Amino acid sequence: MSTRANTTVRMFGALHTVRKNRGLPSQAEVAVPEGGVSAAAIAHDLDLPMEKVEAVFVNHRVYTLDHKVNPGDSVAFIPTGIPF
Repeated sequence: MSTRANTTVRMFGALHTVRKNRGLPSQAEVAVPEGGVSAAAIAHDLDLPMEKVEAVFVNHRVYTLDHKVNPGDSVAFIPTGIPF
């Protein structure tokens, strides 16, 4: 399993604000293992408030947080209350 960052994750809306208020960027590079990992696990690792995460875009499609993210996927977390 590679520990090298291989996936860019973006946070929008209120999630962007949460990161900014913590002095963190709204975009992060994360290491996703070869077999993939759930979007929820990535959100947890980024310390996002789960009650504020509605869904995730993976490769420009909307999924629930149990969706598996693979290395190199395009990932963006969507806050609650945002229509998609």
